[in-house]
Amino acid sequence: MELDDINTITVLGAGNMGHGIAEVAAMAGYDVVLRDINEELVQEGYDNIEWSLNKLAENDQMTQEQADDALDNVTAVVDLEDAVEDADFVVEAIVERMDIKKDVFGEVDEHAPDHAVFATNTSSLSISEIATATDREDQFCGMHFFNPPVRMDLVEVISGAETSEETMAVTEALAEAMGKTPVRVRKDVPGFIVNRILVPLMNEAAWLVHDGTATIAEVDSTTKFDIGLPMGSFELADYVGIDVGAHVLDYMHDELGDKYEPCPLLTEKVDAEELGQKTGKGFYDYEDGGADIPMDEHSDLVKERLLACTANEVAYLVGDDVASADEIDEAVKLGGRWPKGPAKMADEYGLDALYEALQSAHEETGHPRYEPDEHFETVAEQGGFYDDAGDDDEGAVDFDTLEIDYPGDMVGHVELNRPQQMNSISLELIEELDAAIDLFEDDDDVRAILLTGAGGKAFSAGADFMSIAGGGADPFDAVELSKYGQETFGRLEEIEMPVVAAIDGYCLGGGMELATCADVRLATTRSEFGQPEFDLGLLPGWGGTQRLQRIVGMGRAKEIIFTAERYPADEMADFGFVNEIVEPDEFEERAQEYAAKLAGGPPLAMRYTKRAMHKGWDDHDAGLEVESLGFGHVVNSEDVHEGINAFFGDDEPEFEGK
Repeated sequence: MELDDINTITVLGAGNMGHGIAEVAAMAGYDVVLRDINEELVQEGYDNIEWSLNKLAENDQMTQEQADDALDNVTAVVDLEDAVEDADFVVEAIVERMDIKKDVFGEVDEHAPDHAVFATNTSSLSISEIATATDREDQFCGMHFFNPPVRMDLVEVISGAETSEETMAVTEALAEAMGKTPVRVRKDVPGFIVNRILVPLMNEAAWLVHDGTATIAEVDSTTKFDIGLPMGSFELADYVGIDVGAHVLDYMHDELGDKYEPCPLLTEKVDAEELGQKTGKGFYDYEDGGADIPMDEHSDLVKERLLACTANEVAYLVGDDVASADEIDEAVKLGGRWPKGPAKMADEYGLDALYEALQSAHEETGHPRYEPDEHFETVAEQGGFYDDAGDDDEGAVDFDTLEIDYPGDMVGHVELNRPQQMNSISLELIEELDAAIDLFEDDDDVRAILLTGAGGKAFSAGADFMSIAGGGADPFDAVELSKYGQETFGRLEEIEMPVVAAIDGYCLGGGMELATCADVRLATTRSEFGQPEFDLGLLPGWGGTQRLQRIVGMGRAKEIIFTAERYPADEMADFGFVNEIVEPDEFEERAQEYAAKLAGGPPLAMRYTKRAMHKGWDDHDAGLEVESLGFGHVVNSEDVHEGINAFFGDDEPEFEGK
């Protein structure tokens, strides 16, 4: 089957995951049949889709017409035969019980067309075993969406023992058509990729507390403010539901043995029905303030143990050819919203040190969870999961937080690439931006820089305080960080080519300070701007107090900073901050077109114009002097002759910077 052969998608189960998957498919233009076991459940799922689509329209993430069209694509039914008789692709998202899933697929197999592909959205159960309930195991795979499907980009596409390459390829293509990022899981292993990393990490955190090695405060302070994960380990368990993680862990324990023995701390919480936020109490009490994690109670031992256990799982997945280190990192960044992938984190810490730490813990405790995977020693000896030494390009830069590409027309494109963190600005991103500017500055074929943000939700929502502040920033370090950001962003002002910031979505705090340094700002109608630092008791630290007032005036700059409010694109255009506003569906094409237009301008004139304007900010007379010198320098250049000849010949000039 090819992607073009898929017209009708049936989703079995109208609960949170089911109606979310149905909504994503409907938004992608497919005819969707949503099915559940009774009218009340399926109608509730349909109503939830309608509410969500209207909310997206209300928030300008789609038009109301698009929302209405997507809802028109959905048909709610109860009868199973009616639901699947015309299906090209069936996604099951029912209760996580093997017996029920197999019963349902056995019946679906009888009524669905022979060409239909089946996928289960299970988060942990064996794809291969569920597939045995059908007579089409080669047309059966896992398609694991993450909650909520409308917002989460990742889809794990999992191969069963008999799944064909054709089935895997069309399922990956379908995920992409739905606007998702598929990551292939080449073998059907418990936990797949993301849960194989996150669930043992949760279990190890619990064991460290249970054994008296650390406190909950130390573990969560370490994971959130030292390692830099979005949440503390116990905070995350409460957020997801302790029972959810425990259920996956039970399955892994049954399938894989005592290495995955659930910590009694987890089972005690489940038995007491203290499951986290949804019950009001878990590891934290949500009727009494919830998680209050100290920023400065890091433990080096906790960090090393958690990273070592995580690296051990990565080593298994890589060694057994379940996925590559790069695929694992991508999956966990998207599915777990980690700022870096676990393989990259392990390499940065030092894989040999983590291997030794795991060995020592195994010798000390004898617990099988610390037994190193056989592939761990191999990659530790190699120096890491990533073989940086094999780079043929001497001095090549490996960008993790940015995407660099060359879309043509002499434009160098920098995309802030941390969509799971709303492209928040970390120290690593600033360092990589510095390197990207070097790259473009040294490239004679690049004459303009285009800045964008990945993910369609934000150019940048501001500074990544978790990765920057750590356990509470040292004042002297904070001063240096402020200066480094000011200088790096300022290079965009000083670089002798035009810089276009193309903004779609949130442009807040440090993200707005970055955009302020561009020469031209283009924004979509749904974009929002603001300097929210005052709400945090801070002030803009990457040039916002100085640069913003030069664009919008001191009064407006004070208003924006002092109120910490958000401003729509049209108001920022009135202020003079935004040069052009476009609709979201025109954004990408117009941004590249705008950058290409500026790139085609005269490089010499651009160089001296930026120099004069920049110098004139500080000293009016000095700016005029640079302007005069620049005018004199370019007046007899080949560019000027080209411009004059093109003008009189009614042609487009082709400037070469000579």
